[in-house]
Amino acid sequence: MKKKSINLITMGCSKNLVDSEKILGQLLERNYSIKHDSDEPADIVVINTCGFINDAKQESIDAILGFAEARKRGDVGRLYVIGCLSQRYREDLAKEIPEVDAWFGVEESYGLFRQLRERYDYNSHVRAITTPSHYAYLKISEGCDRTCSFCAIPLIRGKHRSTPVADLVHEASALASKGVKELILVAQDLSYYGRDIAGKPLLLPLIESLLEIGTFEWIRLHYLYPKAFPEEIIPLMAGEPRICNYIDMPLQHINDGILRSMRRGHDKEGTLALIRRLREQLPGLAFRTTMMVGYPGETAAIYEELKAFIQEARFERLGVFAYSAEEGTGAYALPDEVPEKEKQRRASEIMAIQRTISEEINQERIGQTFRVIVDRREAGYFAGRTEYDSPEVDNEVILPGSADISVGDFVMARVTSATDFDLYAEISEAE
Repeated sequence: MKKKSINLITMGCSKNLVDSEKILGQLLERNYSIKHDSDEPADIVVINTCGFINDAKQESIDAILGFAEARKRGDVGRLYVIGCLSQRYREDLAKEIPEVDAWFGVEESYGLFRQLRERYDYNSHVRAITTPSHYAYLKISEGCDRTCSFCAIPLIRGKHRSTPVADLVHEASALASKGVKELILVAQDLSYYGRDIAGKPLLLPLIESLLEIGTFEWIRLHYLYPKAFPEEIIPLMAGEPRICNYIDMPLQHINDGILRSMRRGHDKEGTLALIRRLREQLPGLAFRTTMMVGYPGETAAIYEELKAFIQEARFERLGVFAYSAEEGTGAYALPDEVPEKEKQRRASEIMAIQRTISEEINQERIGQTFRVIVDRREAGYFAGRTEYDSPEVDNEVILPGSADISVGDFVMARVTSATDFDLYAEISEAE
């Protein structure tokens, strides 16, 4: 007999998405009818929340309130909340939103399954892929040992815990058997991978083991930390075309005083030197970073230093967010002197600068041919990405809807025009 329908809503980052996919995979094995991020009525709704910064927390709270109203209307039978926000604030939230049947923190999937009268299998590598079937995320560790003063992740997720290489290879092989062509490695800090289980970094042997599976055409690295950057991976990246020439390294700031207060463990000189080495050793590298504005002590002059750095560094991809004081973090007691309106103004100005940089870089791509993976079909066009672009956060390549191609295909495409965050191209060759 068909069991009840479950709609799992995922908030926040790709690491949360992996957690959701593991829950859904086991429920699917138990014959549940599963949905992900659906607006349709369901017997059971589970919300996997984010608790990183104020905007993310508010988005999660809004989702909970929305489904609480749906439960009152009878569109939802039972409502459960899991994840980071629930980990931090479950007692307060339970008092404020009684419509939720139960609250679970991170790594408490077993509690959710107990509510469903099911057994959660900790050793299972089964996942229900919620992304397009040609790419998937592989979370290689949990938690973080860094002590960045603005970040609550260690308070929520705990200390860094690497997943053994053999387990990751097993999980990746299962993804490959489902047709995954692009594997995106994620963690709070890829650079630290392996230190807790081997006393030394194991990112290089992990990547080599994943390449041996033989079916991944792209392997992409997300969230490398600048301090103790694993430079041993650079020769492999330079010589292995299956590793995307793409690095995501959140730098957060460039001012030495701010970096010290943030407890980042790197300074301006070292950051500039690392960027130079990466650019020299990986020609054509797409460098994605994240910056924070409005951190305590960020004067107008310090903000101008950050702006000048961004204009000079010309990162291919850049995101920015405004500082928010997080309870329990090292910076929480610092005077939050930058008004919220000014934080938002600075964030908007940084993104305007980045839009100009991105458009200038994209204009240089006109006439060039790139290998593109096709992500989806929309009315009248296909959308894909180059190796220099990660899903959801980076540029897209817009291809003619009349082309004889399918979602998941790799094609060679020649760029004919460009905007700040999109390339327009024609098919030059289908692989």
